Amino acid sequence: MAVTLRSLQTAVPPTVLYQEQVRDVFAAQPGLSRLGQRLVNTSFNVSGIDTRHTVIEELNLDADGASAQFFDPVERRLLVPGTRVRNELYIVEATKLFVEAGRRALESCPGVEASDITHVVTVSCTGFFAPGPDYMLVRELGLSPATQRYHLGFMGCYAAMPALRTAKQFVEADPEAVVLVVSAELCSLHLRTSNDPDTIVASSLFSDGAAAGIVSARAPYPGEKALDLDVFETVITPIGEGDMAWKIGDEGFEMVLSTYVPHIIDEHIESALAPLMARDSALSSLLTDDGLGFTALTAALVPDESRDAASREPASAGSVATLLAPAPSEAIAHWAIHPGGRSILDKTEAKLRLSEAQLRPSRETLRAHGNMSSATVLFVMKAILDEPTSAHGERLCAMAFGPGLTVESALMTVSVG
Repeated sequence: MAVTLRSLQTAVPPTVLYQEQVRDVFAAQPGLSRLGQRLVNTSFNVSGIDTRHTVIEELNLDADGASAQFFDPVERRLLVPGTRVRNELYIVEATKLFVEAGRRALESCPGVEASDITHVVTVSCTGFFAPGPDYMLVRELGLSPATQRYHLGFMGCYAAMPALRTAKQFVEADPEAVVLVVSAELCSLHLRTSNDPDTIVASSLFSDGAAAGIVSARAPYPGEKALDLDVFETVITPIGEGDMAWKIGDEGFEMVLSTYVPHIIDEHIESALAPLMARDSALSSLLTDDGLGFTALTAALVPDESRDAASREPASAGSVATLLAPAPSEAIAHWAIHPGGRSILDKTEAKLRLSEAQLRPSRETLRAHGNMSSATVLFVMKAILDEPTSAHGERLCAMAFGPGLTVESALMTVSVG
């Protein structure tokens, strides 16, 4: 029985942040040291981001600043509201995004009505309230009051992956189940000025957005593109617990995102992917023991157009350059990599020898929207489905990284009705 993700839809708040303008605001904050100013300029300039979205209307530089809590447009000064103020805004604005994304998913899914939804799975790490977003979706979308509700909270950027895995498990347990999965993150609520490098990097990357989809055993309608959810895997890297973390402070939530994270991903991404590949019958034969206790990824990770060039390069033990030249149907055509930052995408592209085209959906999502935490990988998956060239039967590998350092991955298959 195929379990399919259909009707991936996204939503963002209307206020747009232009990266150059935001950079200049952050670089001009009082109390910022000369080193801090240089770090702000560097972090914003190399982020790979042009625009982001925020629920904080005050950050529109044309706002009048009346009753400002987050930003004084007259003095162009970032204010420091407490955690309660930030969370109160989360309750109002996150609800809007959850409902908007969920409604779009329902309205664009042929053959599925609100009354068909049996389960709701919501995801967020940027605020808390109860009854929470799962409850609000049931009320606002007119779902059955008997709908089973589950919320995955405070997991971080990888959380959409376990949400999809949970939805798949519900459907496998009950083939009649229809699961609405919605992720919404309001990261901008917790951005602040600081001389701390981790805080500066976070301020240059994070933003707000939501995404939703419907998981069931129902096949796509004629002409509809969807994703069969094949297998999932979770790996915790041997190091990195202190390099990516998310804590609650008196003045909002506090992100730890060290500059060492891309190096951790570079060192461990192959070993994190190997268990996923081993679980897929079409790809497991392409794996070989590298003699280091890990399974080496091979040509399944190398796009067709890159194999000739890759084969001319020296192959090291455990490297994806150890090629077995599989049939094209066995290769992974699409990669939905969570764009935690440009350097993470650069490391992933180089380590797995992916083509520029394969990373384009991730880079374009980062460029237009920034890092929306858990919702971001769903934006990338939607972008891949929207590509005219994505075809029935092509494989997709999705990966997201979060606190721990945790790597969540999945193999999917493009399904066209």
